[in-house]
Amino acid sequence: MIVTEKTQENNVNTENVAQKKKPSDKECLRKPEFYNIWRRILQYIAMHIVYKIMYKVMYRLEVHGRENLPKDNAYIAASNHLSALDPPLVCGVLNKGGAFMAKKELFDNPFLRFWLNVLGAFAVDREKLSIDTLKTVMNIKQTGWVLGIFPQGTRQDPGKITGVTKGFANIAKKTKCAVVPIGLIGTDKKAKFPFGGKIIVRIGKPIPYSDNIQEVVDKWGKAIEELTGYEYVPSKN
Repeated sequence: MIVTEKTQENNVNTENVAQKKKPSDKECLRKPEFYNIWRRILQYIAMHIVYKIMYKVMYRLEVHGRENLPKDNAYIAASNHLSALDPPLVCGVLNKGGAFMAKKELFDNPFLRFWLNVLGAFAVDREKLSIDTLKTVMNIKQTGWVLGIFPQGTRQDPGKITGVTKGFANIAKKTKCAVVPIGLIGTDKKAKFPFGGKIIVRIGKPIPYSDNIQEVVDKWGKAIEELTGYEYVPSKN
């Protein structure tokens, strides 16, 4: 194969495009001022009004346990994960702005990247807890927003709570934040017509942070089991 200058130029351009698609530093490290009143208003309109109407009409949404949400923002909203409906749903039931961790691969999609930036999500590496992630988490605590996490890391099939990682319990310890378990039921089933689906959200009592990371993980798993009826299967590692 003959590599021409044009081919080399195309390769360079392709590499540049690939690099541009990667999350930028500001998408991995959010400063406190990023979570401003304007982003909060935009999130409220999108999550508490637009999305909530959709959930009510299409999925007959029920929310139980709002009284378990702390008045301040010294807690982490930790939910089981069934579908792409989950992040806006959880944001819509919180009493504060919700800043969710999002796997960095999602920022490769230009539309998702724009939407995630607008709504306050930040990019994380699921393989490791980076310094930028910890800094962002601490910065969020300085604002009136709440950190949102899916301890399972990725979407799982309903029926069992599997693949639970310890990262959220570590973050709770470092930030001295309680963990509020939020159980989701029915988001995995797509509604094809109005009132054709059923989504239930149950919010449990806060779990205090602890030096015993595994204890917090197991308490969260058991709480989600009680809230959803799905069996908690502890990770072996």
